[in-house]
Amino acid sequence: MSLVAAARTKIYEINWLLPALILVLGLIGVAMIYAATDGVWTDGAQQHLVRLLAASGLMIVVAVIDIRFWYYMAYPIYAVSLLMLVGVDFMGVEKNGATRWLDVGVTDIQPSEIMKLAIVLALARYYHDIGKQRVSHIVGLIGALFIIAIPAQFILRQPDLGTTMLLTMTALAIIFLAGVNWRIIRSGAIAAAIAIPLFFQFFLKDYQRARIMTFFDPAADPSGAGYHIAQSKIALGSGGVSGKGYLQGTQNKLEYVPENGTDFIFTVIGEEFGLIGGLATMGLYILLMGICINMALQCRHQFSKLLILGLTTTFALYVFINLAMVMGLAPVVGVPLPLVSFGGTVILAVMTGFGLMLSAHLYRQNELPRSG
Repeated sequence: MSLVAAARTKIYEINWLLPALILVLGLIGVAMIYAATDGVWTDGAQQHLVRLLAASGLMIVVAVIDIRFWYYMAYPIYAVSLLMLVGVDFMGVEKNGATRWLDVGVTDIQPSEIMKLAIVLALARYYHDIGKQRVSHIVGLIGALFIIAIPAQFILRQPDLGTTMLLTMTALAIIFLAGVNWRIIRSGAIAAAIAIPLFFQFFLKDYQRARIMTFFDPAADPSGAGYHIAQSKIALGSGGVSGKGYLQGTQNKLEYVPENGTDFIFTVIGEEFGLIGGLATMGLYILLMGICINMALQCRHQFSKLLILGLTTTFALYVFINLAMVMGLAPVVGVPLPLVSFGGTVILAVMTGFGLMLSAHLYRQNELPRSG
């Protein structure tokens, strides 16, 4: 069978409910970005639609490639992503006081978003190779922590606390899913309880500490550090149960909520479609995650299981942190709502991640080597 014929066969075997839900959420993003820009099609909605369609094509291409290819490429992808993070240190592009992007000519890319995929690939291969019996061994733990710590410290220096948190939490979730001993989990929890106050005091920048303190008392500085949270809550509350109607959001039109096309786009949904629209959007995300978890349970080998579950964890953290931030349940850390928020590198990374999940599921019966 030719490669084209084999790819065509695999396309028919894709669980098309997953891409369909992805497309629905992406189109919600197009509609909400259009509303956030006061009905100006070329102010973001058009770009989001083009990126969504292009990334959907990339997702299918990634999906039909044999999972064994992605297994062999896991470490090289991680290495290239790490080099790109190092590149940000030397020739990064600064935007809004943060240096997180690389100029590649046609566009700027954010290497930390690519690292979110790379670290899942690397850890999934790492635990597949070392076998379950060495997951809790000291050598196995040191190797995993090494994979996590290097990119995390580069991302934290950009500075990007939100992405650092998301990357670290995803990695720790993979370690847990790989089957690490509960004694180690308890010891790690105690160490974290000791380290977090020290990290807060000595490693965070002043504005990052201010954001966290504002989370506990947003009314202390309503026109300064607490402005985002205060206006976000007003916009969500003003939508009531059924919302004010599409393109009728006054808080949105008057631009009271900053970044309402990116990190705070859920406020547009809440104001214009109310509680019903917000819950419906959350329901689509939950259904999407449920499908991903079900695909992971059908895989026979550790690499594919951890790859799908790790990428699902990353996606779930995106959603949870963003919604908690918008509702005032978490500090403002700059995490977008995946598929809905405007952003080029983010949608590319998210869709590539879904392509990897589909590949793992399509080739779930294939044997994988173990190089450890």
